[in-house]
Amino acid sequence: MLLATTKQRLAQLLRLCSLWRFALLASIAAILFLATTAGPLPVPSAPSDKVNHLIAFLELTLLVRLGWPQLKPLYFVPLLLGFGMLIEIVQATLPYRDFSLADVAADAAGIAAGMLIWPWLQKFRAQY
Repeated sequence: MLLATTKQRLAQLLRLCSLWRFALLASIAAILFLATTAGPLPVPSAPSDKVNHLIAFLELTLLVRLGWPQLKPLYFVPLLLGFGMLIEIVQATLPYRDFSLADVAADAAGIAAGMLIWPWLQKFRAQY
């Protein structure tokens, strides 16, 4: 194990499904908090709200794929889109937030980007 390369160690890390499942739960909690808070927070973000949505849902997609590598997209893509819609519905009830279908479209773009990246990550996980 001492002679393992960086790529082998990274591939081992990518195969730790329990880690990615925990990261998914933590990410969902953080996204819910950030989506419903009123004030600006000292967290890194893109200048565009749509880019933030894309990045968040790309991350969620990859975490789902890493946590459950054999799960078919038919099962989790609708759940992720539903989560995005739920966020928008909650925001519609907040006086300092707005409902936006454009945000849901950005969420869908993030999911699509995650799906495009997944085959490369999966190949890397299996290769080393």
